[in-house]
Amino acid sequence: MNERKRYALVGTGARASMFVEAITTTYREVAELVAFCDLSQTRMNWYNHKLATTRGLAARPTYFAYEFDRMIAETRPDVVIVCTMDSTHHLYITRAMELGCDVISEKPMTTDLPKLQAIFEAIAQTGRSLRVTFNYRYAPAYTQFRQLVLDGLVGRPLLVDFSWLLDTSHGADYFRRWHRQKENSGGLLVHKATHHFDLVNWWIGSFPQTVAAMGALSFYGRANAAARGEQYDYHRYTGVPAAQNDPFALLLTSKEALKGLYLDAEAETGYIRDQNVFGEPITAEDTMAVTVRYHNGALLSYCLVAYAPWEGLRVAITGTKGRIEMDIEECVTHLLGDGAAVETQASKGPFKQARMRVFPMFGQGYEVEVPASEGGHGGADPVMLEQIFSPTPPPDPYHRAASHVDGAASVLVGIAANQSIQTKQMVCIEDLFPLATMKNQ
Repeated sequence: MNERKRYALVGTGARASMFVEAITTTYREVAELVAFCDLSQTRMNWYNHKLATTRGLAARPTYFAYEFDRMIAETRPDVVIVCTMDSTHHLYITRAMELGCDVISEKPMTTDLPKLQAIFEAIAQTGRSLRVTFNYRYAPAYTQFRQLVLDGLVGRPLLVDFSWLLDTSHGADYFRRWHRQKENSGGLLVHKATHHFDLVNWWIGSFPQTVAAMGALSFYGRANAAARGEQYDYHRYTGVPAAQNDPFALLLTSKEALKGLYLDAEAETGYIRDQNVFGEPITAEDTMAVTVRYHNGALLSYCLVAYAPWEGLRVAITGTKGRIEMDIEECVTHLLGDGAAVETQASKGPFKQARMRVFPMFGQGYEVEVPASEGGHGGADPVMLEQIFSPTPPPDPYHRAASHVDGAASVLVGIAANQSIQTKQMVCIEDLFPLATMKNQ
């Protein structure tokens, strides 16, 4: 048997579980998890306990974040997987490359221009590779939508109309966590919409050129609650009697993973996972509208709302030969906290409703069956993990593997949108970063 590829994981919150699970089960014959690195010993111990009790595996070495260099030297990983807070991705990406490792990073690749530039400089100087885990590219439904474009059913894409709704379970959760502060996440236009902007870039095969945006904190936050006559005086939910009947409450005692990864780690990290969504400070918007012009001439009209009564998307691409549409309502969401991902039921099972239609410019419209499969992110995660960890993954005619250039193309829309909201001006991507010259890298 060939020697197993060695992986170290930095950042052991809930998002790390997908990678831990894949390496220690499905791909254990070809991959080896050699170390954990985090700010919290409690979180690393939680994962090691799970490996011992559910897999019968020995504990992996653990290192604090300030021991990152020592971890690389002692465990010699081939690849470092970065699952830390968004605003710190660049620190571990660049240092891992300097120490001779390739990198896999959770999305978004990073949150602002100086950090983006640092990543590109590290790649240029070291020659190491960076892969960004854009799960949604691998979802069967979204892959099929790309196939319809590749088949020429819309001709040349001219307009993309894209709305994504987050409900009051999933959407609210971004305002309980560190994501609520733009300095940590870039706001939802970077953290969450990076998925959506990447899908559009990939679907239409072009890069963004100019961006204009508006956004507001319209629903969450103390001022909005007060305007509705609602009183939320508590900072957090767990252990607060008044929060027991709050529909927005998340109790960290309700699930093993929530307690083990967050509540038990508070003394070390100071991080409060269950902050009141109507508290302070919140600097991220919950209501956003973005317009983008692409290098191929197409326009994007994009909306994101984080407090909808249902969760899903509506997207249409209209072009010179016709129009394709996709409407998806995801399953009723609730926080799982099972260690697989503290995300939503919507990301774990089949869609509640899904419809895809083709409308030729001169002809009868027709339905297209929407493929679905089990697994996170609409069936995407198992497909993506095979492409990442299998030494001989199936051929991918859709070119779903996302490089650092793809990561930049996505995150730059969010960065430009944030700048547009602040300045009330249209923003040219090329004025921020020379993305167009990197398309063929």
